[in-house]
Amino acid sequence: MANPSKTNFSSKKKEEEDNLTSKFYEERTIIVDKGQRPIRIDKYLMDRVENITRNRIQKAIQLGTILVDEKSIKASFKVLPGQVVHMRIPRASMAEEIIPQNIPLDIRYEDDDVMVIYKPAGLVVHPGYGNASGTLINALAYYFGNDGASMMNKTEEGYERPWLIHRIDKDTTGLMVIAKTELAMTSLSKQFFNRTIHRRYWAIVWSEPWETEGTIIGNIGRHPTNRMQMSVHEDENEGKHAVTHYKVLERLYYVSLVECRLETGRTHQIRVHMKHMGHTIFNDSRYGGDRVLKGTVFTKYRRFVENCFDALPHQALHAKELGFVHPRSGEKMFFDSEPTDGFMKCLERWRTYVEGRKNLLED
Repeated sequence: MANPSKTNFSSKKKEEEDNLTSKFYEERTIIVDKGQRPIRIDKYLMDRVENITRNRIQKAIQLGTILVDEKSIKASFKVLPGQVVHMRIPRASMAEEIIPQNIPLDIRYEDDDVMVIYKPAGLVVHPGYGNASGTLINALAYYFGNDGASMMNKTEEGYERPWLIHRIDKDTTGLMVIAKTELAMTSLSKQFFNRTIHRRYWAIVWSEPWETEGTIIGNIGRHPTNRMQMSVHEDENEGKHAVTHYKVLERLYYVSLVECRLETGRTHQIRVHMKHMGHTIFNDSRYGGDRVLKGTVFTKYRRFVENCFDALPHQALHAKELGFVHPRSGEKMFFDSEPTDGFMKCLERWRTYVEGRKNLLED
């Protein structure tokens, strides 16, 4: 017959070990993208994981705490599409831990497994260089009432971490899904990998695309000279495979309202693909959309455009629709969100401008 006191001691010891693991180690599972070219594991993880150094990655490899397809690897290992990378890396210093901050969250849906939020413009998703705090992660840390770095949420299944499955740029608005459990993280990650996640954006872009709808295919990687930008690379060995489907919803002479559907999810994908097409996102300061790129040279027109910039003081890009299969119930979930008042005000001003031109021509 088992000794109850021994069983309780073992259970308590395991719980203490788990708590120490969560306190001192960061765990993450990543599925390598389908279009990923072979690349060293340390470089791959540095591109995918915020605030991590090559030294920390290499130490973890030596310790055997980075596995690929459940097997230990060498520092020279190159990842391939479809592989599952699981890492358990010693946490950085306490100064780099996540500090819970009482930042309001616009929660559109929440259950035990997932949360859907509406991200406003100006909110950075993850701490990084120049944004050590005041991010969505800091807000989630506060919301889940944890002690900071571990970001653990108490559920009936135990302590699990809210996972960011995807991101939205700082000045892009709209819907994001967050996995609250490991089950949800695994399921949603696979849906993103298999490109079955439904994501539609609205964008106001400069000029009018020639075709009413189409597909943009072009590898996206870091700009060769401007490290703050991404760009489309003609060499198929450079950058990551990216596909954006677009449809013109409304033509407004010098600008257009465009719907974009993401097949892949690369950094700045819509912004880069639309610029590559010659239709930079309206008021996108990083990619030059905050200048008059189409129209007349008259002062009155320039002032009109500046008024539109004032109405919408960030890039005109909004994550409008989000759909996925619920990781536990299997139910198809769909969410829709309206653009900001500033987005709609800017759009209305362009509609008024176009009507004014029509009336002038008719007179």
